[in-house]
Amino acid sequence: MKAAARATSTLVACGCGLLAFSLAGAQPRGLAHPPLWPRMHGAGLLDARTEEFISALMVRMSLEEKVGQVIQADISSITPADLRRYPLGAVLAGGDTAPLDRDTHAPAQSWLETTRALHAVAMQGRPGHVPIPLLIGIDAVHGNSHIRGATVFPHNIGLGAMHDPELVRRIGEVTAHETVAVGIDWVFAPTVALPQDARWGRSYEGYGQEPELVHRYAAELVRGLQGEPQGAQGIASGHVAATAKHFIGDGATREGIDEGDAEISEGELIGTQAQGFLAALEAGVMTVMASYSSWQGQKMHANASLLTGVLKGQLGFDGLVVGDWNGHAQVRSCSAGSCAAAFDAGLDMFMAPDSWRSLFDNTVAQVRSGRIPEPRLDDAVRRILRVKAKLGLFESMRPWEGRLELLGADAHRALAREAVRKSLVLLKNDGHVLPIRAAAHVLVAGVGADDIGQQCGGWTLSWQGGVAHNSDFPHAESVYAGIAAAIEAGGGSVEWAPDARYAHEPDVAVVVFGEQPYAETRGDRRTLAFEGRAARDLKLLQRLQRAHVPVVSVFLSGRPLWVKRELDASDAFVAAWLPGSEGAGVADVLIGDANGRVSHDFSGTLSFSWPSTPRSGGKALFPIGYGLRYGEQAELPSTPEPRASRDVIQRE
Repeated sequence: MKAAARATSTLVACGCGLLAFSLAGAQPRGLAHPPLWPRMHGAGLLDARTEEFISALMVRMSLEEKVGQVIQADISSITPADLRRYPLGAVLAGGDTAPLDRDTHAPAQSWLETTRALHAVAMQGRPGHVPIPLLIGIDAVHGNSHIRGATVFPHNIGLGAMHDPELVRRIGEVTAHETVAVGIDWVFAPTVALPQDARWGRSYEGYGQEPELVHRYAAELVRGLQGEPQGAQGIASGHVAATAKHFIGDGATREGIDEGDAEISEGELIGTQAQGFLAALEAGVMTVMASYSSWQGQKMHANASLLTGVLKGQLGFDGLVVGDWNGHAQVRSCSAGSCAAAFDAGLDMFMAPDSWRSLFDNTVAQVRSGRIPEPRLDDAVRRILRVKAKLGLFESMRPWEGRLELLGADAHRALAREAVRKSLVLLKNDGHVLPIRAAAHVLVAGVGADDIGQQCGGWTLSWQGGVAHNSDFPHAESVYAGIAAAIEAGGGSVEWAPDARYAHEPDVAVVVFGEQPYAETRGDRRTLAFEGRAARDLKLLQRLQRAHVPVVSVFLSGRPLWVKRELDASDAFVAAWLPGSEGAGVADVLIGDANGRVSHDFSGTLSFSWPSTPRSGGKALFPIGYGLRYGEQAELPSTPEPRASRDVIQRE
């Protein structure tokens, strides 16, 4: 039986629905029509006192200093000394970037020293320089996960399965605290895409496939990261600027191709892909990131009708629009070092990680020549300074900076563990194999059981993830470690054998397996068949099945996948997604007491439909809203096995 019914999709655009709008004649592709969109007003960013402060500051700034504000370099390609020659307004720590000491395994202290060194030069009083604080950004997409020792929360697909917006807000608060502690004030989150094709390698960055859920979550995550809008007072100490990304339509690209084209109508763009942005704007989000992708053939980094006409005009956004990593270089007639077209379209800050020098020089020249109008430059600079002022960066006190004890703090880990518990989705439980008695002898198998990097997935310590060892996660616990602690506390025993070749016959086997870590582009797939190590994992499950050992499969993945064989070879099957640093959260739900009584039942339900074939689309094996509780059982639908999938498995 279903534990929850499929949620009803509704258009929640500010509660006003969609406007009926008729357009006569053929319309250019990729051209948005602002009257179709809800009319909104900025939340908490505009006030007279701040605008007067910015105006006085801009009068003192040279052209070079204004241009510097609109360019963001990566820490890997800049030094504090460079900021004396190039007065940039922002830097970022990219997915594979190390701090200034270039130690990829650096502790949080190195990151703190890096941010302080960069801030110090930006704020130096020297001739011809107006001290303006840097805006330092990082991809804290599931906790401040690029920094060693930080709490790593489940990726968004797991949070979507919780259906708990209030917990998402608390996750945002903790993420903010662990980010400002190392001197970083800007996070490139939340991703508010609505992934429609799980072959997309960024699917796990989406909360779900239905707009209502994404709308509710986007607002709460922004409120957690930034706090409630404080008007002229800016945001409360201990918070960061959030980024709604990627504007707009990246979740609807054809065949789920990253950086591809969303060939959908404007009405569909508003009713589905825009819903998370509308909620984020209502919550006062300070920044929006432009998407690499296109809409109806037009690159978003240069789509003035959407960036300026819709976002800054009809939707009333008063914050800054930042590009993605050299995304402006994909605009026709542009390069990484020169792109007036993107700036004209409404981009306020170029993310130019390694091309910032030439971009700076060329942009200065383009303003001097009139190619970039000065009012457009002034508007962008004002928006950037507005965000910095609202963040309190011009204030000398930074009370949260340096509080490194916050990274991986016990209370933060407890919150992440709660999120893991609530994100698990029980797809199958034949014979009520679950819960497991804590007094049992349990075999834990599968290489994923004791691999914290795999259970965290991409965007963890590195861009694509998966390069770390358990020792690189000082405040974390693997799934195996969590199960072992729970079983041993209940008087049982645990045998760890990755290949499932046990020494003592177990009462039950818990097998942890799934996708290897990946991020954007590399994570794109042509089918939804579980591949990679699938043949080896399947043989392991089938060997245990032939030995009449009850099997509980814990599947680690960034998306729902076609796993018919694995389901058939399992007595119980749990979708654990990418749970992050707290593997004990899995044990909390799987393991009961010595008599099998449970402390935590399954509560997660699917926010993505689960495929019945390796192909994208078609009837779902498990629909959105599906998820069993203890005591419930459901017969799996009978589905034919596509020949193409048989061939894939046989070749592995």
